Amino acid sequence: MIDSPRNRKKQPDVVRQALLDCATKLALAHGLAAVSLQAVASAAGVTKGGLFHHFPNKQALIEAVFDGMMENLDREIDEELEKDKGGHGTFTRAYVRTLFADRAQNNSPWSAQTMTVLADPYSKSLWHKWINDRLIRHAATDRGIRLEIVRLAADGAWLAHVLRPDGDPGSDDAALLQELLDITDG
Repeated sequence: MIDSPRNRKKQPDVVRQALLDCATKLALAHGLAAVSLQAVASAAGVTKGGLFHHFPNKQALIEAVFDGMMENLDREIDEELEKDKGGHGTFTRAYVRTLFADRAQNNSPWSAQTMTVLADPYSKSLWHKWINDRLIRHAATDRGIRLEIVRLAADGAWLAHVLRPDGDPGSDDAALLQELLDITDG
């Protein structure tokens, strides 16, 4: 929460980030459908009009949240790429490790966004562009059907994790992760 509107200097970047942070937290806690403009404005300590100054509607807010999450995913994958041994399957290993690291965090923002990617045209388009750009960038190391199968299996494992009922332990993540990583070695 930021300071009261009467007590703070105008800091549009701070207010915008507070709105994005609050929208993300609300989505994590209650699902994306439960995120309302009033709830986000209240949580951020701004008026609804203040929210409209930064985001003209709920869709624009959701798109900005998703854009920020894609930037975070990109950053996480780049960190994994730096740790990798390189060579065949470099991007795929980084992708799989990142997805499985997020699975370990039950409050991952991706839990709230997964269904949005499936249903929302903007999110779906952004995801498609992101993965295609990454695959083009890493074509020298990550081309081939076996690596595509690994990425698709990781996506499926992620979706199964998101859809799993509360309290269900699911599969052995460590064993599944290791098996997928072993396949990337060629």
